Amino acid sequence: MQKRIVSTLLIAAALGSTSMAQTDNYVSEVWCSDLGNGYYKNPVLYADYSDPDACRVGDDFYLTASSFNCIPGLPILHSKDLVNWEIVSAAVPYALPPLDDTAPQHGNRVWAPSIRHHDGWFYIFWGDPDQGAFMTKAQAVEGPWTEPVLVKAGKGIIDTTPLWDDDGRVYMVHAYAGSRAGFKSVISICELSADASKAITPSRVIFDGHGEHPTCEGPKFYKHDGYYYIFHPAGGVQTGWQVVQRSKNIYGPYEMKVTLAQGDTKINGPHQGAWVDTPTGEHWFLHFQDVGAYGRLVHLQPMVWKDGWPVMGVDKDGDGCGDPVLKYRKPNVGKNYPINNPRESDEFDSYELGKQWQWHANFNEKWHYCYGQKGVLRLFSYPEPQGARSLWDVPNLLMQKPTAPNFTCTTKLNFTTSEDYLGERTGLVVMGLDYAGIVMENTASGLVLNQVVCLQADKGKAEKVTASVPLQSGEVYLRAQFRDKGLDAKNPLDMVVMVQFSYSLDGKKFKPLGEPFRAKEGKWIGAKTGVFCTRPSSEKVDGGWVDVDFFRVTK
Repeated sequence: MQKRIVSTLLIAAALGSTSMAQTDNYVSEVWCSDLGNGYYKNPVLYADYSDPDACRVGDDFYLTASSFNCIPGLPILHSKDLVNWEIVSAAVPYALPPLDDTAPQHGNRVWAPSIRHHDGWFYIFWGDPDQGAFMTKAQAVEGPWTEPVLVKAGKGIIDTTPLWDDDGRVYMVHAYAGSRAGFKSVISICELSADASKAITPSRVIFDGHGEHPTCEGPKFYKHDGYYYIFHPAGGVQTGWQVVQRSKNIYGPYEMKVTLAQGDTKINGPHQGAWVDTPTGEHWFLHFQDVGAYGRLVHLQPMVWKDGWPVMGVDKDGDGCGDPVLKYRKPNVGKNYPINNPRESDEFDSYELGKQWQWHANFNEKWHYCYGQKGVLRLFSYPEPQGARSLWDVPNLLMQKPTAPNFTCTTKLNFTTSEDYLGERTGLVVMGLDYAGIVMENTASGLVLNQVVCLQADKGKAEKVTASVPLQSGEVYLRAQFRDKGLDAKNPLDMVVMVQFSYSLDGKKFKPLGEPFRAKEGKWIGAKTGVFCTRPSSEKVDGGWVDVDFFRVTK
């Protein structure tokens, strides 16, 4: 009843606005980096914000990250202190080019973006490994963002960052994806037009990492005290290190130093990120750590300049290369700010989706209805694509990132099926290269609740039913409990995450269904969890739906 009262009260507010922005601070019960005593713990974002980049505008920090095929794409997070973050918008809310491509593009589309603020505009550049370097811009992070512009066409161009030089000329640094270009481990620079919308020179290789620094990628471009600096990782995503190059000439020659490495810590990688400064003159470095199933988590390292070189983390032996920290004092930004974490839970009392949600492909407006006056999210039963082998091939999966090593997500569903055919499905799914879920299906015998598992979904393997119970109605509570079981003995860089599915008819007593499932990362992303509603591909013009009453993330 309370939920319905709240939704009713929200109706009047929604009538005057298309956006139900959540402005109050949110404190997660499953992960909070701010320790509340002037210190923080890493990761500052326990979630898959791969390839993070950030910039500061006044007292505000903004971060974006790779979103690959997920939509809304290019999420933008805001912070006042580099420790407490909230999701505020997305630069590509509906679709990535080519706009008519509606199939999931696992691991494609948005690679390693950069966010910059110049002359009153926010710019985000990214590489699409199949098309080239793109750019979008806006005068406010909330948008509207311009339609993406192809700045430099070319298969394999990735990891792009612009730099506006003191003389007004604009440049872009980038890397190459070996899988597309047949060429990698180099860093290149080209010049752009004055409006940064088009490359006007061929790219010139300025660093060859073959040998000493293989798989160099993710370059970030800066100018500081008369030097051009290129920050980039090398050595691989899970096993690499941070390299910094500098030169007085934009095309080099560049001298080089290793400035951050794992050392004797548990923070492997550490991989590409962003240098930012504070209004008080401190310097900090954001980067990611790849942990396998949960993807690439964002860490914050102190940084100082020494003899014209950045030193990241804590330099225990004085060699200019730091080790990452797990706990440190919070940045001095001139004031103290309250705890604020990205939202996970959703009561669906709004008239638009929460900013934590993403679809698995370019958006289709026929997939859902934010039924705010009823306090539910309605997912329409949408036909699976012709030839779909499993949920891996389905675009209308509504998913979010796990945000802690241990948590439980619970949802309440009310499934209304069509009388015209069988095979409509809905449920709670954990999606990766392997996936599993607890799924309702209307069959010839009535509604059933299945645990489904699909191993090697990315290889086209078939989904299997591993446990099943009959249901008397379409109203059911579904739960997935995630537990961190430590590092994999066979691959000590991967964490073992086990998921136990369960269900309830009254929301109080839950019964396990099926065996625990080991979550696995997706294509360049961590495992994701969420809901869906599908029907078999057919000539029928309409189907049923599911009302999602809530999605709650708890301990």
